[in-house]
Amino acid sequence: MYEIDPEKEAIEIENGYKRILKAWKPKKKTKEDVALIRKAFDVAVEAHSKDRRKSGEPFIYHPIAVAEITAQELGLGKTSIVCALLHDVVEDNKNYTLDYIKKEFGETVAKIIEGLTKIDKVSSINGSISPQSETFRKILLAFAYDIRVILIKLADRLHNMRTLEFMPRDKQIKIASETEYIYASLAHRLGYYNIKSELEDLSLKYLEPEVYKMIDDKIQEKKKDYLRFINKFVYPIKHDIAELGLKFEIFARFKSVYSIWKKMSDKKVDFDDIDDLFAIRIVIDSPPALEKFDCWKVYSIVTNYYNPKQDRLRDWISTPKANGYESLHATVMSNTGQWVEVQIRSKRMDEIAENGLAAHWKYKEKSDNVDTRLDQWINQMKNLIENHKIESEEEEDAVEFIDEFKPNLFNDEIFVFTPKGHLRTLPKGASVLDFAYAIHTDIGNHCIGAKINNSLASINEILKNGDQIEILNSKKQYPKESWLEMVITQRAKARIRMAINTMKKEKFDEGKKKVSEWLKELNIEVNDVAFNELLMKSKRHSLSDLFFDVAIGTLNFDDIKSLYKSPEKSRWYSSLPFFGKAKSSGKSLDEIIKDQADIDPTPLLLNSETTNLDYTLCKICNPIPGDDVMAVVSPGREIIIHRTNCPEAIKHMAQFGNRIVKAKWRKEDKTVGFLTRIELKGIDRKGLIAEISTIIGNNFNFNIRTLHIKASEGIFEGKITLYVSDTDALQHLIHELKQVDGIQSVVRVNRR
Repeated sequence: MYEIDPEKEAIEIENGYKRILKAWKPKKKTKEDVALIRKAFDVAVEAHSKDRRKSGEPFIYHPIAVAEITAQELGLGKTSIVCALLHDVVEDNKNYTLDYIKKEFGETVAKIIEGLTKIDKVSSINGSISPQSETFRKILLAFAYDIRVILIKLADRLHNMRTLEFMPRDKQIKIASETEYIYASLAHRLGYYNIKSELEDLSLKYLEPEVYKMIDDKIQEKKKDYLRFINKFVYPIKHDIAELGLKFEIFARFKSVYSIWKKMSDKKVDFDDIDDLFAIRIVIDSPPALEKFDCWKVYSIVTNYYNPKQDRLRDWISTPKANGYESLHATVMSNTGQWVEVQIRSKRMDEIAENGLAAHWKYKEKSDNVDTRLDQWINQMKNLIENHKIESEEEEDAVEFIDEFKPNLFNDEIFVFTPKGHLRTLPKGASVLDFAYAIHTDIGNHCIGAKINNSLASINEILKNGDQIEILNSKKQYPKESWLEMVITQRAKARIRMAINTMKKEKFDEGKKKVSEWLKELNIEVNDVAFNELLMKSKRHSLSDLFFDVAIGTLNFDDIKSLYKSPEKSRWYSSLPFFGKAKSSGKSLDEIIKDQADIDPTPLLLNSETTNLDYTLCKICNPIPGDDVMAVVSPGREIIIHRTNCPEAIKHMAQFGNRIVKAKWRKEDKTVGFLTRIELKGIDRKGLIAEISTIIGNNFNFNIRTLHIKASEGIFEGKITLYVSDTDALQHLIHELKQVDGIQSVVRVNRR
């Protein structure tokens, strides 16, 4: 437990100031700049003098740490350090206003503080908007505001994650999910690899503590053996690079815990089956004019000793990533039969890869301010956001905002070509339609297909690296609602919506006239109340949608007639035990849930009979008793139970953090079965399927729902869905199956 000691705290606070100055490395440190930082430091200390963190420590430790991260790990300058020190002052202390900040520290500092305050201050006027989603939207809008807002927010989140141990478990899960889903990806996109890796590792530490500890322990256990192997591997390479007369350094970098876990999850293998737990990095000191040439010379030396894996060469020197990353990656076979990843880059490339935007700006100053891929990407994001703001006629749902922008921000890229050979960059997963809208709005609106590498393709065909695309058009073609499901770029989605909205306006009167005639035929008075009632019954978003669907024939008279005959379904939340208390309070659903959590922190108890509440189990992760679970109130207003590591749950926790309900399992009757899936791999032999079936059916008395076994060239793969009582029973079954002769791996998997 933290013990308050004012004298020690005063010393630590002053040491914090010294650490900030030491971390700050400007070209020239003037007395005026130092005085400005000291002034901001003193204001922050005074403003937070009475505040303490959850740990019991003085709150000022937090802005000091954020300022230190801003200077040391983000490599930013005095303005950003001042803003980091002051980032919570306006929000937490009414004595310090933005006008005060502007007067004392200037307009730029005040604008950045305002941006940070807007991110933290989430409006709760609309109960349907998630604070996490709204925060994300405001982070994105900061692109067009000042990129330093985003960077300081990253530093703020990094320190919060480093001290997350002092938060309650439910808060840890929400914050860690949001961090993995948004902040780690954002750090990666902005080129801060170290921060991205640490945020991912810390997220995993709190989302899957047992998995994190297991992987971390195994890495530490194997480190000495790997270091001996690495020394032998690089010995001949060092000699030959030195013979070329190049200055160089060689490092071994172990993969992060999170990246190992991702590989284990994606490939459905155990830790011991991961063959590339580390990468060897060769960094050469080469002038910009020769660095590409010298990198390829080093690649030639490496492949003289070790055979390369042909499909694993990654040339990000010729075509850098959008975040400015440049490097040559090769995977080669060692003399001991182990695959090894080798990364080759110049000192400049390495600094940009490690230190992101700060290093990018530093080298940009030396290259006549030529726009790089990172500049182009930042400008593209600004344009997308500005266009989006202009085109939005109504306040947009923040969750939809995330879904539209996430591919533009976080997805891997593909490089494709126009018929004339011009390079275009699109997010991985982009379709022909995305490409068409990237060329021009009219080309997208009238797209009927394409020729990809001279072969005909449909508008929803997914593009691959190196494709050359020629778009085919017809003036008779117009955008449809279904097109929104075929594209992932925000530009394409915005243009499709714009075209559809234009058509809806044109069809509005026609549809309204038909609806009015139909209502009269049903003896219903035609007025706004009737229109709004029909809108709810038809589950359309707006009257424009309703009238448009009627005008084009998607909804006909029989459909409308049937809506008035069908009984109203009771809303899910009427079964909530606390709903009756708030029925007449006028509060939103989110407020009701929050109030209930404050009054009664007892988690939602789950059982097979759903006696206290109606809910459904997520069909992707299929939670079973014993799993660490949480309940999400979905946008469709139903309660869905997820495992906390479910990818869908992580997305929901980041987007709907205010709609999370704590949950845990009741002690169940062991005869109750919950559906789950396992996958097996191994060496095929006679009688194997019978033995597996006997263990599952007879030894454990589990019912098998489906069993698929595929064997080829002596190797088998099996997928089994079965009913189990809880996680203990499932783990016992997996252990028993692993003992069967020939079975190499058995893992529980999500259902897709």
